Amino acid sequence: MRRLPLLSTLILAVLLAAPAPGEDWNQFRGPNATGVSRESKNLPVKFSTTENVVWKKTLGTGVACPIISGGRCIETATVGPKGKQQFVVFGFDAATGRELWKTAFPAGTLPSITWPNQHASCTPTSDGERVYVHYSTIGLICLDATNGKHLWTHKTSMPFYLLGWGAANSPILHEDKVIFCLDDDLASYILALDKYTGKPKWTTKRPEMLGGYAVPVVVTSGKQTDIVMAGSGKLKGYDPGSGKVRWSCHSLLRTIMTTPAVVGDKIYVSVQSYGDTDRTLKFALLQWRDTNQDEKLDKTELGKAFWEKFDKGDANKDGFLTGDEIDDAFQAKTNRVGGGNIIQMIRGGGTGDVTKTHLEWNLNTKAPSNIASPLVVNDQLFVVKEGGISAAFSATDGKTHWPRRRIRNLGHYYASPVYGDGKIYVTGENGFIVVLQQGPKLKFLAKNDVGESCVATPAIAEDRIYVRTINTLYCFANKSTPKK
Repeated sequence: MRRLPLLSTLILAVLLAAPAPGEDWNQFRGPNATGVSRESKNLPVKFSTTENVVWKKTLGTGVACPIISGGRCIETATVGPKGKQQFVVFGFDAATGRELWKTAFPAGTLPSITWPNQHASCTPTSDGERVYVHYSTIGLICLDATNGKHLWTHKTSMPFYLLGWGAANSPILHEDKVIFCLDDDLASYILALDKYTGKPKWTTKRPEMLGGYAVPVVVTSGKQTDIVMAGSGKLKGYDPGSGKVRWSCHSLLRTIMTTPAVVGDKIYVSVQSYGDTDRTLKFALLQWRDTNQDEKLDKTELGKAFWEKFDKGDANKDGFLTGDEIDDAFQAKTNRVGGGNIIQMIRGGGTGDVTKTHLEWNLNTKAPSNIASPLVVNDQLFVVKEGGISAAFSATDGKTHWPRRRIRNLGHYYASPVYGDGKIYVTGENGFIVVLQQGPKLKFLAKNDVGESCVATPAIAEDRIYVRTINTLYCFANKSTPKK
């Protein structure tokens, strides 16, 4: 009996030390990658490095999006001098910013990468008990969400990109599985791991795909649930249990960097792939890899990882790739699609080739971005692209709400728009975040300066917005927002 007060005190201490669970935003763009918060009702319109700051942390370089799970904010960074760099995963109390844990791994020999991408680019995912994150030189990592303890690592193949973009692929969770897709220019695949042990459940190769950065989404149509992946030329639905392809919609473009938005069984795709429908991969490679501009490629102009593919494409064995030999080496003959601009709505479900039966509508419009994913909320599809140009359409039939109109912030747009509390937050790479009133007409509310380059998509939870700049993590909220 004498021990009961002590036991009660210990239990109370544990409860006080643990973050209070609340609204989760537990992967890239939150619930099923929609970018939509339905619970937050008091989000700030105005904020900056000095206004409505609840807390901030200097982390190191990175462009991974913050996530919120089980009352914790999880973020990553690459830190340290060249040659001694570490990949670091941080766990913070989402309400106060108190550091709960920090786990570091040797980064190893890092490949070249193209700005604004950074090596800490993968957005983590979490079920509140564990954290899952990918790093190109390490693989898929699982940590204990309560203390950051390393639980397991699944080594993944090193991705290679013909245009040197670098890795930025993020996992999701579905039931007892970690789902991860790595589309590169060498050997694309999608896999499922047991989330408890890290052991593979299935792996499905994606040989028709070029390098891309779409995140898997989950789509249920009737009694059928699929893992849906956007990739070069095709949107595919996979059986979550076996990894087998159930259906494929052959309506996309060459390069896919955006993630579909899902509402019920409706899948919204917004894609810009540079050039017209005849611009296959060879035109991009001759533009960016043909260093002496002789209209042919030799092995010195490509990385060693691609030499085997080079040899397969070199039909006359003269040591050069010219014309169609370039596409034959790197782009599948069964999926030789070009560029363009599209916004589409595709119904989920079905079997086989569903292009004619499930593609509900298709807009050939110059509105889409090549990187920022679409936002679908309240029967409106909203997009933003380079130069701060926005457009909005009916999610039901694709009719225009407003055509291309500027949102008062020029520059690049890599982060995707997010929604909460009736507002759309649009993050520019130049460090300004524009706030719009969501609705049938474009209504500007504010333009907020967060001080430095911003590529990561913000997270929204518990009336707070979490913003990751190139070096710093901010939590913003209205001053009236009570601490949880």
